[in-house]
Amino acid sequence: MKKYAALIFLLGAAGTLLAGCKKTDTEAEATPAPTVTQEAQAQETPTPEVLEAQTPEPTPEGPPEGYVTSYLTGEYVPEAIGRRRPVAVMINNVQAACPQAGIANAGVMYEAPVEGGITRMMAIFEDYDNLEKIGPVRSCRDYYIFYASGFDAIYTHYGQSAYAVPYLELPEVDNLSGLAGYGDQVFYRTTDRKAPHNAYTSFEGIQKGIEINGYSQEYAEDFVPGYAFCSVDDEIDLPGTDAQIVKPGYFLNEPWFEYNPEDKLYYRYQFGDKQIDELTGEQLAYKNIILQYSTWRNYDENGYLNIDVDAGNVGKYIVNGKAIDITWSKQTPWGPTYYYDTNGNQITLDTGKTWVCIIQDTYSDRVEILGADASASQTESQETTDTAQEQ
Repeated sequence: MKKYAALIFLLGAAGTLLAGCKKTDTEAEATPAPTVTQEAQAQETPTPEVLEAQTPEPTPEGPPEGYVTSYLTGEYVPEAIGRRRPVAVMINNVQAACPQAGIANAGVMYEAPVEGGITRMMAIFEDYDNLEKIGPVRSCRDYYIFYASGFDAIYTHYGQSAYAVPYLELPEVDNLSGLAGYGDQVFYRTTDRKAPHNAYTSFEGIQKGIEINGYSQEYAEDFVPGYAFCSVDDEIDLPGTDAQIVKPGYFLNEPWFEYNPEDKLYYRYQFGDKQIDELTGEQLAYKNIILQYSTWRNYDENGYLNIDVDAGNVGKYIVNGKAIDITWSKQTPWGPTYYYDTNGNQITLDTGKTWVCIIQDTYSDRVEILGADASASQTESQETTDTAQEQ
């Protein structure tokens, strides 16, 4: 894995997106998301409770007073949340661990394969203050560390593979581990499931771990967000192919996303059923989907994967029922991943949550992006299955 290799930026400076933003209000001019200055970040902000009780209207120039544009979603959020470093939590994703708890709050979700054909998820949170249960939390794999670092996130996990240990010990990585001496102050186990599917954390636990380790909750001074978002009053209009159903092609959980044209969100399924959040009872839904193809090899005969996080490769960007081809790269090993259209321009994401699927490039032929006809057939098949299960 070339995590410390010198990176050659092949794609040139990012320009405007080939597929631009389309105004939802046709009488208004498109306005880029505002840049928050260091002076504004330093100002004292109201508490989230006060802001939730009285949310002012946006100004013509951008977010309302006391709010900022989220680095994770492009939405307007209280400054106390949007300028606090996020946390990235490793989430168990085998069937015995479902439904998971708290993950609906994640602004960005990563899903990548691990050994044995299963996937593991990493939920990146900025707004998690009300969560008393997040998980089940599982162990680290080295490539997730670098995905988390691109968001300047505090990386939270319960254990780690041997190949991850050298990276976790580096000064660039702020992490919370369930196997550390303070682990029982950050994590807890429930009695309704067997280990290792019953380890959870919470806002309170994460805050305790941050306090114990002395980690800053302010973004690094040189932090640059990797995502570029459309204005909250715009929506992305891709000139791509129809994308009503998206199947990443993972082996065991066999997930897929279905597009709902009414709310313009992609709803998540896996293990033959809706994927829900235990705390809300509602199905997970995301605005943007990114398929990020990556080269890889096995570390050893046990199947531990060495997924390349910085060599750059191709992929797909999917939003609002359309999909386009993209490329991706990292400018620095610890920095964000950038995504570009086929003209070399950085893509613009629609405001909302994003699900990133890491795809082993040798299995790219398993990926399916289907149009409306296939969507109708898939829905009919799912309804038949649901009816049979009810009977």
